[in-house]
Amino acid sequence: MSEDFIIGLAGQAIYTVLKASAPLLVIALSVGLIVSIFQATTHIQEQTMAFIPKIAAVLLALLVFGPWILNTVVDFAYNLLNNLYKYIG
Repeated sequence: MSEDFIIGLAGQAIYTVLKASAPLLVIALSVGLIVSIFQATTHIQEQTMAFIPKIAAVLLALLVFGPWILNTVVDFAYNLLNNLYKYIG
């Protein structure tokens, strides 16, 4: 195994993690922004008010995007394990 191969494999792993987590992070960021704008306009400074909508939105997004995330991670793991003989020799 060369250094370029290991760096490429690590890059694929990082890309897969970012691709799988992006929908949940974007939704959490959007809901957090909306809640903070609401808090700023109404002058409500309750710290716990931001957590409940974000948790609910991420849970809903996980239900919607869960099969796609699982498929993405399983495809990466399948390709990694299917080509294991190339990595050893």
